[in-house]
Amino acid sequence: MRAAIVKTLGTLEPGELPKPSPGPGEVLVAVKASGVNFADTLVVAGKYQEKPTIPFAPGLEAAGEVVECGPGVTRLKVGDRVLTTPAFGGFAEFAVAREAFSFVIPRSMGFDVAAGFPVTYGTAHAALVWHLKLRAGETLVVHGAGGGVGLAAVECGKAIGARVIATAGSDDKVALARKHGADEGINYATEDLRERLKALTDGKGPDVIYDPVGGQYAEPAFRSIAWRGRYLVVGFANGEIPRLPFNLALLKGASIVGVFWGEFA
Repeated sequence: MRAAIVKTLGTLEPGELPKPSPGPGEVLVAVKASGVNFADTLVVAGKYQEKPTIPFAPGLEAAGEVVECGPGVTRLKVGDRVLTTPAFGGFAEFAVAREAFSFVIPRSMGFDVAAGFPVTYGTAHAALVWHLKLRAGETLVVHGAGGGVGLAAVECGKAIGARVIATAGSDDKVALARKHGADEGINYATEDLRERLKALTDGKGPDVIYDPVGGQYAEPAFRSIAWRGRYLVVGFANGEIPRLPFNLALLKGASIVGVFWGEFA
């Protein structure tokens, strides 16, 4: 089967791989579309938490049609249109996925939309609902709000009833987040993040900070958090893992919560 293959870490190239077969509790999906995430770039570079054996096809999410069911599959059947999160392999004509991580999509949802849904919205929902139960009326800051997991968090936060402050590194990204429902926006490349957060929260600070970026903006954001606030560590798209002074958590009575959605799911 055709696939985008990693033969050397850091390089993705077209090629051929054997067509896989589903095992117990698994389905074989004819892939119609694949989502591309920041985590996929880490997988290709060999910097992800899990490291598949070379050569392999990356791809952490995909959408398509079930063409074969392994032993013990009871919920899905051949012909079902599904979105799924395979362990890897979404960048190929066929991908094996666990039935438990594959879901039938409505006819109104295209494969392209479905393929970009599970990782971003799964991460946002896990962070804001499962991990800390964001409440209506609270103030949520979303870093990197112009990216996939950021936009999903903006939408989830608004659906819950929170006031959402979107931060991003350009005016265009801030404007995009506003189109997705953000109430306020901060361009942290040109504005003082702490001062803007102070002004937008009347000095109280945000209740929840959702951070898939890391880097130099983590500490000023955490210094701005409200008493008993919650800081969600989602990822490090900036490339730099921040080192926060623990006394800040003590002084703020705040929680730092890690969000590794794949493992949690």
